[in-house]
Amino acid sequence: MRNLVKLGVVTVVAAGVCAVAGVASAAEPIKIGAFLSATGPASFLGEPEKKTLEMYVAKLNKDGGVLGRKVELVVYDDGGAGDKASTFAKRLIESDKVDLIIGGSTTGTTMAAIPLIERAQIPFISLAGAVVIVEPVKKWVFKTPHTDRMAAEKVFSDMKKKGISKIALISEDAGFGKSGHDQSVAVVKNYGIEIVADEVYSPKDPDVTAQLTKIKNAPGVQAVFNFGFGQGPAIVTKNYKQLSMPMPLYQSHGVASKDYIRLAGEASEGVRLPAAGLVVPDQLAATDPQKPVVTAFKKEYEAAFKSDVSTFAGHAYDGLQIALVAIARAGSVDKAKVRDEIEKTSGYVGTGGLVSMSPTDHMGLSPAAFHMVEIRKGDWVLSD
Repeated sequence: MRNLVKLGVVTVVAAGVCAVAGVASAAEPIKIGAFLSATGPASFLGEPEKKTLEMYVAKLNKDGGVLGRKVELVVYDDGGAGDKASTFAKRLIESDKVDLIIGGSTTGTTMAAIPLIERAQIPFISLAGAVVIVEPVKKWVFKTPHTDRMAAEKVFSDMKKKGISKIALISEDAGFGKSGHDQSVAVVKNYGIEIVADEVYSPKDPDVTAQLTKIKNAPGVQAVFNFGFGQGPAIVTKNYKQLSMPMPLYQSHGVASKDYIRLAGEASEGVRLPAAGLVVPDQLAATDPQKPVVTAFKKEYEAAFKSDVSTFAGHAYDGLQIALVAIARAGSVDKAKVRDEIEKTSGYVGTGGLVSMSPTDHMGLSPAAFHMVEIRKGDWVLSD
């Protein structure tokens, strides 16, 4: 069975009906809307997402579109601001009259738009991380990235293996960082680990030395776990090195991009974090079903944009693929039918992992979708 958008010579397996190839008819285009943080503090998320959507929609249209119709992509840049995300979601729904929405680079922008999306009853696939996006389940809302809870569980499992029992948390005080902090607190005791220090910082703080000094002086801290994205985690990492903090530093999947390594520089050496197989495609086992998918995606993305691939680009690809296959299976852009088909996604091998959704799971990833990686000599090393 063919996939709607092919990655080079590799065909990604996706359950569903194939797109209609050949010359698209004169029918109205299928309209997919997106609001992304292509500029601003979350641009390292939104920019690759935007590039990915544009590239694969162009490829799809070249191959004939979906259901004999071209696909029109309508994209707005919210700059990472929740109010702008809400405004653009409203515009996509009421003025542009899109059939489906993909986007929300951050938890904050996603959550700002969800009330509008639910009222309008339009399928929405978020590209943000917090578990609150899909728990509790919202009828019209889905997501592709791993959750912050999954990240915390992966990190704590790794710590437990290493005999770590007392840790410090440091996190951003809003959005993804706050949600990640709260999920960490909720599950940490399941791993026999105690949080003995807990500090927060603002995403705009130029220095977190004061918070890290408190952690350094706290009794018994064996490791530190930071939850955040953008420049904040890089600042934490640099200050960590400057203070000669002796214990290992863990980050979340919110930094699974080479941009983080470049921002943190040599201070990132030895940092551990959970990430999708997309960051280490060559290191995956030959039998891993993700290997051909992520290898091909990385090759195609980097050839097109002359820049390192990131998991965030992969989230956009997966969201687009899941959406288009659902439309093809539905045989129309009827919103209720497309929503139902997204929810029936099963056995999709994406850049984030193996996806099987259900009425009670609007993400569809298992903990096995995560790998532990460590930064060594400026690159990712698989460290499961």
